[in-house]
Amino acid sequence: MSAGAFYESVHGYFDRAAAYSRFEPGILKQVKDCNAVYRMKFPVRNDDGSVRVVEAFRAEHSFHRLPTKGGIRFSRMVSLNETIALAALMTYKCALVGVPFGGAKGGVKISPAQESEGFRERVTRRYTAELIRKNFIGPDIDVPAPDYGTGEQEMGWIVDTYKNIRMNEPNIYACVTGKPLAMQGIPGRTQATGQGVYFGLRSCLDQAEVAKKLGLTPGLAGKRVILQGLGKVGFHAAKHLQEDGRALIVGVSEQEGGVYNADGLDVVALLRHRQETGSILGFPGTESVDRGALLEFSCDILIPAALENQITAKNAERIQAKVIAEAANGPVDQAGDTILCRRGCLVIPDLFLNAGGVTVSYFEWLKNRAGVSFDRMISRHEELSNRHMLAAMETLTGQQLPGSDRDRLIHGPDELRLVVSALEQTMTRAYERIHEVWLQRDLPDLRTAAFLLAIERVAESYSHHGIFP
Repeated sequence: MSAGAFYESVHGYFDRAAAYSRFEPGILKQVKDCNAVYRMKFPVRNDDGSVRVVEAFRAEHSFHRLPTKGGIRFSRMVSLNETIALAALMTYKCALVGVPFGGAKGGVKISPAQESEGFRERVTRRYTAELIRKNFIGPDIDVPAPDYGTGEQEMGWIVDTYKNIRMNEPNIYACVTGKPLAMQGIPGRTQATGQGVYFGLRSCLDQAEVAKKLGLTPGLAGKRVILQGLGKVGFHAAKHLQEDGRALIVGVSEQEGGVYNADGLDVVALLRHRQETGSILGFPGTESVDRGALLEFSCDILIPAALENQITAKNAERIQAKVIAEAANGPVDQAGDTILCRRGCLVIPDLFLNAGGVTVSYFEWLKNRAGVSFDRMISRHEELSNRHMLAAMETLTGQQLPGSDRDRLIHGPDELRLVVSALEQTMTRAYERIHEVWLQRDLPDLRTAAFLLAIERVAESYSHHGIFP
């Protein structure tokens, strides 16, 4: 489906939720509209010495909070409308989970898998220079992050370019998140979105009344899961569902096709198989199936973790999953969503479910601005406190713990543990609030509740900070 349809779908979700809002139409229009867009074309030299003109975009959707925040996508399919729609989702996503950013998004029209590392570096550095030239990047202005087709390496090139052009600015490393650890990144960022999907799904299905309405038992244990997309988000979501939630991953699809095993498969071994062979097909113990058809197989939870518009009016009637967990941005269009809800499926919206990435990006941005890791200030204090408490308990009971258990209880938290616990708390509290709004205001579905909560938080900020003359 076209980027225009995705754009209209996002606005359609907004309009549906805004109808329940207490704010006046003028404020709602300001919340909905994109504040600023930069469309650029720049020349980049190919490896053979010839010159190619690259088209790229950056959209800053909302200035109700600064800086704006959002990933950079490398794909031949990116467009202006898609970039604006994704920036809008970032605004609502940040508001929903209490991250104090406005939304933004970037797109560069290249296919990274088909380009050399040298060409990707030249494109990334030139794109960064263009953003700097128009003041579309900076620790207090607009902070990019990885997205589809980009990762730590591209973020490293961005911060290196930025610090060499703006060398006298403070907090330079806070100009971008998702950086390598060696460039002041934060542990847990790579798996953050997928792990957030796990925490969000767990929070939802732990609700007994939600599970009962779907004909399921509470919790994730034993739930049959089909995954679309074995990238960073899909893999880490499935890994945590499998290992921590004791769910059963029965099917996985990728660009080359799908694999299925009704008794479950090991996603860690499957990823290793793909890295070794270049394909998920032929994984021992599975049957190969059409990737589109796999979405329609019987399961409890379907996780679209690839691109937008994967479930539409064309296939929504045939989806058998009881829960659709939107790990990707916009994988269900508005027509498909209407059909799924009519059929009694529970759609957990992307607006909430894939907010783990921006949540941990916020932690990285705070760390870069503070100039100190989170564990450095508290780890030793926690260790000493735990040691004194354990010693007192052993004195009172006359018992002593074995050395391994003692070390585990005494040891202060490292930065990764702090990040994961804060991510878990963020996702859990966000779901509780969405669920509360869903029930209290008698809204038709979770997506409407999530959009309404986000819209009203942004509108509240606009209406109470003197933005309107």
